[in-house]
Amino acid sequence: MLSAFVRTLAAMSESPGPHRRRRGGDLPVTAIAELAGVSAPTVSKVLNGRAGVSEETRRRVEALLRDHGFRNSGSAPSSRHLEVVFHGMLSSIAMEIMRGIEEVATAHDMTFGYLDVHRRGRTGSLWVDTLLIRQPAAVIAVSSAVTPEHRETLVGNGIPLVALDPTSDLHSTPSIGSTNWSGALNATRHLLDLGHRRIGVLAGPVKDLASRARLDGFRAAMDAAGVPLDKQLLRHGLFTFEQGRDLAIELLRLPEPPTAVVCGDDLQALGVYEAARLAGRCIPDQLSVVGFDDVEQAAWCAPPLTTVRQPFAAMGAAAAKFAVALAAGETPKRTRVELATTLVVRGSTAPPASQPIH
Repeated sequence: MLSAFVRTLAAMSESPGPHRRRRGGDLPVTAIAELAGVSAPTVSKVLNGRAGVSEETRRRVEALLRDHGFRNSGSAPSSRHLEVVFHGMLSSIAMEIMRGIEEVATAHDMTFGYLDVHRRGRTGSLWVDTLLIRQPAAVIAVSSAVTPEHRETLVGNGIPLVALDPTSDLHSTPSIGSTNWSGALNATRHLLDLGHRRIGVLAGPVKDLASRARLDGFRAAMDAAGVPLDKQLLRHGLFTFEQGRDLAIELLRLPEPPTAVVCGDDLQALGVYEAARLAGRCIPDQLSVVGFDDVEQAAWCAPPLTTVRQPFAAMGAAAAKFAVALAAGETPKRTRVELATTLVVRGSTAPPASQPIH
């Protein structure tokens, strides 16, 4: 299983070793990069004596580093290893992302490893310290709570960072995502086209970027259809089966329950299935359900789940391409890439019953 594989790889690399090396200097690496007209990873490569920088660029950056009190660490071997940081990912999603990363890493003769922050119980900067020991060529953080401080620490030690589906705004950090807004818009339009007007929505955490985008897409579809959003039908929760079940139970107990529910992810949608079972509601005859992600289990439900598919393998490949380019000292032309989502219509959606069930 993925979790056991991740734990084994993480444990193998957690031996005592040097922690991050501070070079001094009166400006952060990002400021030096701006002065030199290059990326922060390029400055870090020069600072750490790593390959992948032209001689002209290296001389220009070294001059600025000397002027601002930085000390070069001397030569160091160029890493051919990518590190992928997960944060409690579903195995099926993680495996798809891994396939995409593997394809690109193999094409560039690079290896890759994994660190599951959530399962290892890491907090604060501990996982960053582990990566500083490993010294990979670049790090791909998947749905992780990466902070600007984490980024500065990694980049300041010559380790470029790429964020895949970041939960918060990391500004200049290269990131890969999907079209969450249009995905939710299309899912909601599908229910509206079937005739649903009383649509419940289970959104993810309020501060999560993807969650906010999906909720905005839902609202945009409702507004375009001239259907007012009943705030009683809106719930926020974690992207878990348990939260989906518990929040859906609340919705189904309302005096006027929804005829359909659109969910922030497939786990929440599976929870709605359980809530419907407990309430004696038949899907889709008495309740339509739409998920988001298209995990493997979505096609195994009874009935199979209508959901929005995210191209996880392609997202992993795009993140790996970013990482390889940054590791080579290249400056990306753009720092944000969003890949298209697709609505997959299956058996969990149908026109609403003629009379709502109480």
